[in-house]
Amino acid sequence: MLLLGLPFGEARAGDLLWAGGLLLALGGLEALFRLLLPASFRETERLHQALGRALKEAGMGPSALLLLALLSGVAEEVFFRGLVQGLLVKGFGPWGVLLQALLFALFHPAPRRALAYPLYTGFAGLLLGSAYLLTGSLLPGILAHFLHNARGFYELYRTH
Repeated sequence: MLLLGLPFGEARAGDLLWAGGLLLALGGLEALFRLLLPASFRETERLHQALGRALKEAGMGPSALLLLALLSGVAEEVFFRGLVQGLLVKGFGPWGVLLQALLFALFHPAPRRALAYPLYTGFAGLLLGSAYLLTGSLLPGILAHFLHNARGFYELYRTH
């Protein structure tokens, strides 16, 4: 990102508040999708449960899942918000946030019966991208994304 002249952002005290707000917003978004698209959300949950079984059968314990949550949160924020959104905002202005969210959703495909998942990830990408645009820092998104993924992996591990 630095080689392309894109800002990585600097850590500030308010980043923790932003991260907390994003984490709450992601949870609220999940609850909204559970309410508005119950059948699709249940199918998404079934897919996640199958993933949880596969991860457990592969021998991934809590520490490995925590590391996976961290790595996926960092990698997706740096790539989608930092690099992709940075380039798109340079070319399309604030519309780049929406385009990045669409790409984020497209990289999280699911069967048609689980449409809630790519829709959710698109809206999550919009929230995370907006936070990056407003703060200039990837840290709030990284923290919220990591914690959200860690909670999800914990629930998968606990139930299987």
